[in-house]
Amino acid sequence: MPSVHLSSREGVPAPIRPGLGRLHERLEVPDGFPPEVLAEAEAAASGVDLPERDLTDIAFVTIDPPGSTDLDQALFIERAGDGYRVLYAIADVGRFVVPGGAIDQEVHRRGLTLYAPNARTPLHPPVLSEGAASLLPGELRPALVWEHTLDARGEAVESTVAAAQVRSREQLTYAGVQEAIDAGTASECLQLLAEVGRLREVLEAERGGVSLQIPEQEVHVAGDHWELEFRATLPVEGWNAQISLLTGMAAAKIMMDARIGILRTLPPARQYGVDRLRRIAKGLKITWPGKIGYPEFVRSLDPTDPRHLAMLYACTTLFRGAGYVSFDGELPEQPLHGAMNAPYAHATAPLRRLVDRYVGSLCEALCAGEPVPAWVRAELDELPRTMQRSTQRSNAYERGLLDLVEALVLQHQVGERFDGVVTEWDEGDDRGEIQLEEPAVAAPLSGRRADLGSEVSATLAEVDLLEGRVRFRV
Repeated sequence: MPSVHLSSREGVPAPIRPGLGRLHERLEVPDGFPPEVLAEAEAAASGVDLPERDLTDIAFVTIDPPGSTDLDQALFIERAGDGYRVLYAIADVGRFVVPGGAIDQEVHRRGLTLYAPNARTPLHPPVLSEGAASLLPGELRPALVWEHTLDARGEAVESTVAAAQVRSREQLTYAGVQEAIDAGTASECLQLLAEVGRLREVLEAERGGVSLQIPEQEVHVAGDHWELEFRATLPVEGWNAQISLLTGMAAAKIMMDARIGILRTLPPARQYGVDRLRRIAKGLKITWPGKIGYPEFVRSLDPTDPRHLAMLYACTTLFRGAGYVSFDGELPEQPLHGAMNAPYAHATAPLRRLVDRYVGSLCEALCAGEPVPAWVRAELDELPRTMQRSTQRSNAYERGLLDLVEALVLQHQVGERFDGVVTEWDEGDDRGEIQLEEPAVAAPLSGRRADLGSEVSATLAEVDLLEGRVRFRV
């Protein structure tokens, strides 16, 4: 979503202001930073100690949604023999945060940046997250720079991380990069991003990992007019994500080799879950040959086909129970991220996610052969619970905002009929979910039996602007 730093009510359409206020109160969304936190952040921003290692000659670039100012990552890719050298600079926010200080205590209470269509509730004060710590173009910044040596297949041969001072050359957008790659006018670095990204996607498939390409429901803001649309992800977003996944898996390996760290985990899929999806595919009349596994089947689905879209939504239920697990001495009993089919850690978004600062500092120390910082070790036990609470609040906030905007878009159309696709259906309760063709709404559906994946005409039965609730009947 676009993220402009505004007060929580500014620019919000009047009909949903009470509902937004209730959502903020229910989830205890912070409103501004305490004075002592802002004072500490101002002091840190004006006096950061830059690393001695100088990588300002590297032509790093950032790739983010338009208007982004909290820039966590900058990349540079070049050929190295028959393989590749990938440099991935991550904002070194740890240089601005005193362990146990006012900023540190506040970010532990927040855990994550929360995003709304017109504003964001940042993890760190904006003077850091949108200023002194952000990898803005042309600015000298401290960073933790990951260096990945890849072979000709894109497989990681070696990965290390160390602090350095960097200067990003350009702030690029996904759409702009995709256009340049498609037109053949992209820089060598961006051409290699596409090349390495595709290789990593092949390795992901061979590993048994999978990424669901479901159209994203987005809110677009023009003044106080908010509207919804579904947006298909661009190929470059997947290629860029592969660099982040590469880094997260490298961080997990470094920590597991040292037997200390924190992983992002997701239990592997159970066979009964896969069997259930095969039954759904049969009901949707989608061919799923017995010799084809789940990852390959998912990659064959076309989200523009209503039946395939319903299948993709059903696939989101296969993996449940995402969380974090920390360890110091003994490795976790279940270290895998099931969707990737590999151990993985959050390491690339420290401006927006608390745990990444810990992972970055830990891996930096391990790669340098230095002791793990005491402040990292002291918080490992509690960090999974902190992040789990923050993630639950972030998910509830995002869903609550979308619910409110859906109610806003449909507020004057109760009793009207809409065409859409049934993306979920529970036969026992005679209820499910419908994705409308226009406007871009995904909402609860009830009534007589509706087949999963079927195209139906449903009546808008209810809109509640305070609760952010809409309901359709078929």
